[in-house]
Amino acid sequence: MKAHAGIYGKEIADRLAKEATQNYLVTYSRIPISSVKKDTRKESIRKWQCQWEEATKGAINKEFFPSVERRLAVNLSLSPNIRVTTIMTGHGNIRYYLHRLKIIGIPECPCKQGTQTEYHLILQCKRLNNERDILRNSVLKTGNCPVSKGELNDNNLKQFVRYINSMDFEKINHSNEQM
Repeated sequence: MKAHAGIYGKEIADRLAKEATQNYLVTYSRIPISSVKKDTRKESIRKWQCQWEEATKGAINKEFFPSVERRLAVNLSLSPNIRVTTIMTGHGNIRYYLHRLKIIGIPECPCKQGTQTEYHLILQCKRLNNERDILRNSVLKTGNCPVSKGELNDNNLKQFVRYINSMDFEKINHSNEQM
């Protein structure tokens, strides 16, 4: 266009537009910083996910957080405390863990319904029936129950953390107490 003659930036734009119509090679070599950041973040998350999947430790943690990308996307704002950490890692005041470390003799839950694991406490322990009913009613509003550990974090985090915080391990593990 004659109107662009002599104007440096517009002449370059015209030349690039003409080149683009003649071949499929992109001659523009500048990439916006936002694209670089986005691509770098995607690659970083991909590498993190590969490392997460290949790690031999943290099996219980992986059940709660199977996908690094989903964990970041949901923007889970966890305020870890001893109860949340105990349930999400399987380490702490859980009879199966204490038995594995040879701190206690038997891993059976005082409710007499099986081995006390984090899964048992979340879904089976009859000493937590009232608290579990509150969680179940909340989960049923968003989907089906029971759900996977990952779904508890993705879709029901506030209710799930409230449920975990309602667990009194000392009370649950007191074998003489009737619940």
